[in-house]
Amino acid sequence: MFLLPLPAAGRVAVRRLGVKHFWVQGRSVANMTKGLVLGIYSKEKEDDGPQFTTAGENFNKLVAGKLREILNLSGPPLKAGKTRTFYGLHQDFPSVVLVGLGKKGAGIDDQENWHEGKENIRAAIAAGCRQVQDLELSSVEVDPCGDAQAAAEGAVLGLYEYDDLKQKKKTPVAARLYGSGDQEAWQRGVLYASGQNLARQLMETPANEMTPTRFAEIIEKNLINASSKTEVHIRPKSWIEEQTMGSFLSVAKGSDEPPVFLEIHYTGSPNASEQPLVLVGKGITFDSGGISIKASANMDLMRADMGGAATICSAIVSAAKLNLPINVIGLAPLCENMPSGRANKPGDVVRARNGKTIQVLAFLAESKVSLSGSCTYFFLGRTAVDLTACVLGAMDIALGSGATGVFTNSSWLWNKLFEASIETGDRVWRMPLFEHYTKQVVDCQLADVNNIGKYRSAGACTAAAFLKEFVTHPKWAHLDIAGVMTNKDEVPYLRKGMTGRPTRTLIEFLLRFSQDSA
Repeated sequence: MFLLPLPAAGRVAVRRLGVKHFWVQGRSVANMTKGLVLGIYSKEKEDDGPQFTTAGENFNKLVAGKLREILNLSGPPLKAGKTRTFYGLHQDFPSVVLVGLGKKGAGIDDQENWHEGKENIRAAIAAGCRQVQDLELSSVEVDPCGDAQAAAEGAVLGLYEYDDLKQKKKTPVAARLYGSGDQEAWQRGVLYASGQNLARQLMETPANEMTPTRFAEIIEKNLINASSKTEVHIRPKSWIEEQTMGSFLSVAKGSDEPPVFLEIHYTGSPNASEQPLVLVGKGITFDSGGISIKASANMDLMRADMGGAATICSAIVSAAKLNLPINVIGLAPLCENMPSGRANKPGDVVRARNGKTIQVLAFLAESKVSLSGSCTYFFLGRTAVDLTACVLGAMDIALGSGATGVFTNSSWLWNKLFEASIETGDRVWRMPLFEHYTKQVVDCQLADVNNIGKYRSAGACTAAAFLKEFVTHPKWAHLDIAGVMTNKDEVPYLRKGMTGRPTRTLIEFLLRFSQDSA
């Protein structure tokens, strides 16, 4: 511990774990119930002083310049994403956290393919709100930092951690906008982030808790609460059999958990008969690999093999809360892929809903088999756009956690997804859908198509080529989320664990699509 030479104010500083904390002597810790997070920009010139945001400048005036005074004495300038905490500056906010926002006026970075300013805000606000949470404060008010939506996303995403099954939980923190800024944008950011957090919760929950039936029930509850313009159909095994979805059933038959085909509708367009967008998500609530059993190391992560279903359903729930003027259908084939005496054997041939036969050479690649029935179910001339989301290890090798891989037959659709991802910072990257890869899956000894390619390489590309065999629509995209499924430290405003990516990009895509359709 050391004392700063400030006898008039009686301020004391403690350095602990690399973070500096300041307070006014005599202020009781018990009074510290609310936090305030304020942004500060990097210096543009060496001789410049610290440049507060508008909210930061107003607060500095409110405390008669004390914030700037103590900041100047507290150490080097704050770097982007770093925090510094001060105590006792104002009776309404006993704890004030300053966060580094990087360069003022940062915009779209064409090299990074995102809006740098928005990403800086998300990362900084998340760090500040976590600092408030670590202080065990119950509420925090947040500087909009020039973009209230990005600030809200940073706060809500940054504070989330899955601890549903723990006895000791982190302090819940209620985040609110500081001042009389853009409340509409703030609420939109809260909604976007809450949608992603719903997907994170679904993906993180252990597979014995998140069965196909339980997943469907959670989505039903969330969607009905979101809007009266919704319908939920939880289709049982008997219905799946009637629809002759043999490929989907073949994946499910090794498990004692019954499969569910979840179909959700949001009818927000003034024209109820308007053709809907259709989002399809892989819903394998646990993927053991079946007879082609996976290695035991990290197999627990396969509880999130329903990440495609989690993201598309969460995006539709968010679209309903936003009251978007579009019609959207979500389809999620939900089941477990388990080994048993009933499980499919490598080399078996199964029949998809459109009659096409599939030789299943490896049930490690069951995702494509389960989705093929969904693709043929909705491609009946009523679909404007389809996005399928599944998880394949080859995409993790290709792109890692940097972006979701997109395979599409439509440049128009690609551009819409790409533009949405720049806004959200949850990036997408276009991958090839060449005939070169199609030849590798249709060259099949016993059936119309193989569920894996002829060669070890380009597994993500041959997976997309396989799905394309069950698609007839001219505007279709396949999103592979293998690399973005989990977070270690790559995305600073997400804690370690399941990410729920790219839910916000899908929500932004739906928003932009609704605006184009209006």
